Amino acid sequence: MENKLIQMEYNILDYEPHKNYKMVRIIEDKSNFPISWLNTQAYCEYSLYLEYSEGVSTAPTREMTEGTMGHAKLEEKFKETAQPSTFEDAFEASKEAEVLSREMFVIDTENGIRGYIDEIWMTPDRIVIIDDKPGNRAYRSTINQVFAYCLAFKSMIGNDNRQIIAALRQRGTDNIFWHDEFNENNEKNIIYQINFLHRLIEDQRRPIPTKNPNKCRSCRFQSYCEEKAI
Repeated sequence: MENKLIQMEYNILDYEPHKNYKMVRIIEDKSNFPISWLNTQAYCEYSLYLEYSEGVSTAPTREMTEGTMGHAKLEEKFKETAQPSTFEDAFEASKEAEVLSREMFVIDTENGIRGYIDEIWMTPDRIVIIDDKPGNRAYRSTINQVFAYCLAFKSMIGNDNRQIIAALRQRGTDNIFWHDEFNENNEKNIIYQINFLHRLIEDQRRPIPTKNPNKCRSCRFQSYCEEKAI
């Protein structure tokens, strides 16, 4: 498998900031938010609202710090053997050979999402999009996130018949503990979820807090939250 350090040429600097939500950018006349927000939304949407709309700031948790450090180590190791490439060249090469890349930027301006795929395998037969997680259990939140990466990737490749597989892997291991085909039904469901979050961003509905007290007990926004379930 060839390691390719894909350097995207898409200019995301040509944007306007959203008036109410930090990190939301107006790109091609549409709000565009980070794909990782879908993970947070499914865990507790109100925490998303507190951080990015209300501007509540807290110190990162130990899990967040460890996750950032883990990603950085894997990226540095990958760069030791990876060859620089454009997305177009790497994608074209994958039609005849297996290509691996990490931290690949994807953007879908039509559906208003963007982010970085932890790892992607492109082979002549299929595309496998992997998101690394600290545990080994698939939650709706993590599934939403990796399906959104698949959607953004699909929007960038045009007419290609290869099967796209979404996968979750235990961070720091080779353990892929969940995977599913990004089929028509999964695509329809994640577009619905993305549009539901866009409605929040455009102030068409109120944020929904979790009803799970266990989530509230471990939340770093607990002292700022008026909706906590404890």
